[in-house]
Amino acid sequence: MAKRIIAHWPAPPADWPEHLRRDFVDGAGRGQVGSRLVSETERVRVWALSLKPGERIGFHSHVLDYFWTAVTGGRARSHYADGRIVEVSYEPGDTKHHSFPAGEFMIHDLENIGETELIFTTVEFLDGANAPLAMPDAARRD
Repeated sequence: MAKRIIAHWPAPPADWPEHLRRDFVDGAGRGQVGSRLVSETERVRVWALSLKPGERIGFHSHVLDYFWTAVTGGRARSHYADGRIVEVSYEPGDTKHHSFPAGEFMIHDLENIGETELIFTTVEFLDGANAPLAMPDAARRD
């Protein structure tokens, strides 16, 4: 079965500040879902994400089935394509799974609003219904 390639990304919510709207447009379709790609096989991509207090990973797009696990605890805020702004508290070991049928995706950012470094591991499965997004070479492990 052919994998679905996402070709059209939504516009950012009109009521967001201009800097978020610009970052959203730049990040829609960005497949770098972590700070760096630490491993990749034919089946999975494994990402490390580390955010010091006040740091943020800009908007990026999830098209692949994946899960994340919080290595450390803390607090974060995310903006989503549908206009939601969500704040979450994490405990070490918290894990969440996401699945995306053909043509579906999620666009969001993540900002550390806590007082401790936030560290996550994210595992993407390359055998899902959607084609993987391209990644910049800078995301790959040195």
